Amino acid sequence: MSAYGSDPELNVYDVTGNGTEVDVATNLLNGDIRLSILWTQEILLSADAAEQVADALRRAAAQSRNITDATSAN
Repeated sequence: MSAYGSDPELNVYDVTGNGTEVDVATNLLNGDIRLSILWTQEILLSADAAEQVADALRRAAAQSRNITDATSAN
């Protein structure tokens, strides 16, 4: 089982149609955020897709803060 939880709202693929996709995931144990570009080293995004990635990173940052705040409170 992975400690990372991927953003279920993110569904972004390369504009060239080659199947490359982006994944934003938060480590549920320590709050680290992983940004993955799957199947290649780069991805070409449309403006709308770039906004979706940015939104996913904001959600991950908020989730990370919740995890690290809860950890530091203990």
